[in-house]
Amino acid sequence: MTTVFDVPAMELIEKVAGILKENENVIPPEWAKNVKTGVHKELSPSNDDWWYIRSAAILRKIYTDGPVGIERLRSVYGGKKDNGSKPGHKAKGSGSIARKTVQQLEAAGYLQKVKDGRTVSAKGRSMIDNAANELKQELLEKIPGLAKY
Repeated sequence: MTTVFDVPAMELIEKVAGILKENENVIPPEWAKNVKTGVHKELSPSNDDWWYIRSAAILRKIYTDGPVGIERLRSVYGGKKDNGSKPGHKAKGSGSIARKTVQQLEAAGYLQKVKDGRTVSAKGRSMIDNAANELKQELLEKIPGLAKY
């Protein structure tokens, strides 16, 4: 059975983002088009579908590292804050984006609460594994030489 570890991460995230875009529980909030993704950023994301891509990336991150809490997701999606002439420091990502995304994925049935944070539910695991399997088949059609791996 194909899992997320068998396919390229970015291509899987884009495929899962397309699936999440069709789900009525995963919709960007009104403020999502004007918000920065953390204090370390200067501008808001330029991609219009960034909410779905972030949701898919969070779902994959919880699949691979779960159970995961909001604070750890903030750290993962943080970055280096530019302090001008002073040395840069690590800054966490937006907690509101991580929290709302996780709440939406939980409402869609892809995540579930556990003692130490959130983990992928059976429905979410099935959806991601099916997307990974479809992606692997697409890649094998494009590049037949990958079949030996």
